[in-house]
Amino acid sequence: MRITFCQGVLALAIVINLLILFYVSRLQQRMLHRHRDHVQPSSRLLPVPQKLGVTVIIREFEDFENYVPDVVKSFLKQKPEQPVMVAADTLPYPPLVLPDAPNVQLVILKPAPEQPAHVSRPEMYVKTEYVALVPDGVKVDSTRQLDRMLEEFKANQGRVQMVAAPVQSLAPLRCLNLKVSLRKWTAEYSIAPSTRLCTALKGDAVILLRTKDLFNLSTPLAKPLLTSLFIQTSLRGWTVRILDVSFSSAHQPLLSSSHNQWKAENRAKASRLQLFRDFGIKRVLLEDGKQQWFGCSKETSRCFGTVHDDTPEYLYQNRWTPPCCLQALRETAKYVINILETSGVRYWLEGGTLLGAARHQDIIPWDYDVDLGIYLEDIPNCDFLRNVESGSIVDEKGFVWEKAIEGDFYRVQYSEHNHLHVDLWPFYPKNGLMTKDTWMDHRQDVEFPEHFLKPLLPLPFAGFTALAPNNHRSFLELKFGAGVIENPEYPNPALKKLDKGT
Repeated sequence: MRITFCQGVLALAIVINLLILFYVSRLQQRMLHRHRDHVQPSSRLLPVPQKLGVTVIIREFEDFENYVPDVVKSFLKQKPEQPVMVAADTLPYPPLVLPDAPNVQLVILKPAPEQPAHVSRPEMYVKTEYVALVPDGVKVDSTRQLDRMLEEFKANQGRVQMVAAPVQSLAPLRCLNLKVSLRKWTAEYSIAPSTRLCTALKGDAVILLRTKDLFNLSTPLAKPLLTSLFIQTSLRGWTVRILDVSFSSAHQPLLSSSHNQWKAENRAKASRLQLFRDFGIKRVLLEDGKQQWFGCSKETSRCFGTVHDDTPEYLYQNRWTPPCCLQALRETAKYVINILETSGVRYWLEGGTLLGAARHQDIIPWDYDVDLGIYLEDIPNCDFLRNVESGSIVDEKGFVWEKAIEGDFYRVQYSEHNHLHVDLWPFYPKNGLMTKDTWMDHRQDVEFPEHFLKPLLPLPFAGFTALAPNNHRSFLELKFGAGVIENPEYPNPALKKLDKGT
């Protein structure tokens, strides 16, 4: 059978295409396997460092546009044996064309079902005593840069746990202090009094620390990398010193188009949101005084579920009421009280809400609702309370007024989605005592003399002024016992007691 010229050209083209596909496939497979071919399983949490020195870790970069290969080559040009690890959640695409060297590793952090656990553990690939976290786009100008960082670290050993070398850019590296309160679900940044010693950084920097310190963090390579790192290290009381050593940036800006910049910004926002969710941080106070919220809102459900035995789930996590929930309760209380006052409904702060006003001038930090007493005979004065008998009402502000299903009282919810609420308890006088028709199994739910309400007196509460029983100390001690203002306790100490030492 004779093969024509055209058939020969076609056959050659097919062969070339197959070779190209084979090469690309081999390249991706080599990248995928490189991160596991040079490691053996270990029963230890951390492998024993085999040598002094620094492993460069490149973690934060965009797969759609980056300069990671150039950064790796920059380090290898100065020191060919320099250990380098590139860490990615999933296999980067387009593929990273990294130098084919045994000291350069690509580590995929997402576990694969067909692989043993150690393959996706980055600490298994680091054989040096120190690591340097290096951002994308960095250029190494001298073999002495990492050496000087290591010398400075050793000179400050015992005083700092990290040292940082700024990356030259349009925005200078800033030294910040970071205070994280997991109990209050809050991270607070402020300008550090020192320009060299701080607990967090803002800007690009190469960070050097001990390998064992990095990988003993709960999530050592979570993104955004520096945000995650400094939240975890600030909880441990670590500090970072900014050095005179600096690195240049080979690419400014890193991203070449506005579209890629938009993609990167959206990814960064999503990573930041996920990080704060994972860490349980719902309120961030920035160094410029601005606030960022990562908790519930009118459009979402509240941050905790149904409360059992007067002990919300967050108390078992050694946390207090999330700040977004407290803010929603303050907003709802202020709104409801304004409606009651303008409608001519006599009300007063009740129970734990009054206790919070007396002790904190605010809601108790671990409380989950607001209680108000009202006069039963004044209910017809308020349109919402009068009409709610026929069904719940969503008012123009989105608050939901309803008759509570648990008994003869009223409830105002923050929104249809978010059921943080204010409870309104109708009382009426009987033989000089204030009583009601629905009683809950609470220690403080008892009758009391009406003279505590004649007159009602103003009391600071949650950023505004509300009305409260006169002689509120005696009122509270009648309900809760002597010394209740000075001796805080959780609502059900038989299940969960307040740690008075914190």
